[in-house]
Amino acid sequence: MPNALVRLENISKSYWRDALEIPVLRNLTFEIPEGEFLALMGPSGSGKTTLLNLIAGIDRPSGGRLFVGREEISQMSEAALARWRSRTIGFIFQFYNLIPVLTAFENVELPLFLTDLRRSERRRQVETALSVVGLADRLHHYPNQLSGGQEQRVAIARALVTDPDLLLADEPTGDLDKQSAEDVMHLLAFLNREFGKTIVMVTHDPRAAGEAHTVLRLDKGELAAA
Repeated sequence: MPNALVRLENISKSYWRDALEIPVLRNLTFEIPEGEFLALMGPSGSGKTTLLNLIAGIDRPSGGRLFVGREEISQMSEAALARWRSRTIGFIFQFYNLIPVLTAFENVELPLFLTDLRRSERRRQVETALSVVGLADRLHHYPNQLSGGQEQRVAIARALVTDPDLLLADEPTGDLDKQSAEDVMHLLAFLNREFGKTIVMVTHDPRAAGEAHTVLRLDKGELAAA
């Protein structure tokens, strides 16, 4: 069996509205092996994105312990979390989050400014990432010169450029037409299969979930096999 890359132990998450506690996740315990492609499904408000944000270290659990690799991220300081995220996590958003005044190359290069790589090394990694997603000929195009599917592939290249241990995708096909969505899902499956990337994806689309190895369903903050 592969080693567990992510381990959740009795993870709970609640939010507060004045004096009212609103539970979102309830005592989740499970592991995600290295090399897994996991899809998280469930109705709106079931806690899917909250769970993804906890794994990314963007949000903190209200209770329990959360490990990624050997790091217990639930106990890290904000500064340590920021450093950890920059080298460990690649995040893919539904709406791409590209900066419109930057080219594809410049958007993908952004995470590398948090490293100590020289300019030539940054260029090599950006060109490699854009080549992997099939956009080697779009380096100098701006987002408004690209299709939605191409914009999402630029966003995937940006997530890949630091060679992270874990790719997290929040509804990566939610803003795409059917063909572009299929292309993006085939790309994620390729990254998982050929590069061994561990992927955790939130989706409402059964066709997208069909590319994953494992599908888990969240319902009212509790987890069950789909």
